[in-house]
Amino acid sequence: MIQKLFPLDKNYILRQAQASLEPQLLDVMVTELKASYTRLFNPLGLMDNTYRQIMETAEFPKDRIQVIYNQLAGIYRYKFGDNQLELLFDGRSHLEKYQDDWAAQFVMWLRELGQHESYVKTMLRMTLLFDTESRAEFSENRCKSFINEYFALKIVKRKGELKLKSA
Repeated sequence: MIQKLFPLDKNYILRQAQASLEPQLLDVMVTELKASYTRLFNPLGLMDNTYRQIMETAEFPKDRIQVIYNQLAGIYRYKFGDNQLELLFDGRSHLEKYQDDWAAQFVMWLRELGQHESYVKTMLRMTLLFDTESRAEFSENRCKSFINEYFALKIVKRKGELKLKSA
């Protein structure tokens, strides 16, 4: 069953495009997170224990980062998810166009979010600097809250359904 985040979340081609790009874009999230950490906290690239751990970590709990990916994907569908198909004259399918548009916007959002210390710190605590489940869960909630605040959205839960609303 497809979980809708808002009543008009019906752009299934866009949802399919986002789902097909998820594995690649999760890797992009980690790469951008490492780059954001370097820009904010270690612009000289001095090799201390924390920086080494962040740069050398290849395995991390993907379920945590998938939650943030899905949240950003839902926000994108809310802001840009018009389900009216446009005429394409460049030979691409609508799926390919949505994939390109989503990937470009996603990377742009990651770079914007990566300029904020609280986003970078919470993402690191729940992924690359993962130590305990409770701290990761707390960081995940803080990160989701920061993202909702950043995009001026709030999630309202009524009758068991989550709905996005502009704040």
